[in-house]
Amino acid sequence: MPHASATQPRCSIARTMQVLGEKWTVLIVRSAFQGDSRFSEFRDRLGVPTDVLSARLTTLVDAGIFERRSYKEAGSRERSSYHLTEAGSELKKVLAALSEWGTAHRASEFGPSVLYVDGNSDEVSVEFVSASGSTLECADVAMVPGPGATTTW
Repeated sequence: MPHASATQPRCSIARTMQVLGEKWTVLIVRSAFQGDSRFSEFRDRLGVPTDVLSARLTTLVDAGIFERRSYKEAGSRERSSYHLTEAGSELKKVLAALSEWGTAHRASEFGPSVLYVDGNSDEVSVEFVSASGSTLECADVAMVPGPGATTTW
């Protein structure tokens, strides 16, 4: 498992934001969950400049969120497609939490742009759940320093 080095922040949120802290990066991951895997698909769906897209895809591959796979269409040169890894797939929870917060606090007249549902098409939500299985309200959950924290975490 990767760990923080002397040049990386001790805080896992800060380390995560080093990878995901740019708007296009999160939107590229969202696009992958929508089925996109090719450079042209990301570019066309998002309207992201090609130089930015290339840099963000490299960041996502280097961080282990995407893996590159080669493909070749008849008459074309070999290209790469980008696929979510296990770590990338786990970002669905992060996107769902961002979506829920945005729907509640940054609502628009259009309503939510995505719903998260289970196999029965019942809506699901992101929750804090205690070790005993109880669902907790945000106000009932405290943030405390973890074992890797310094005095200023």
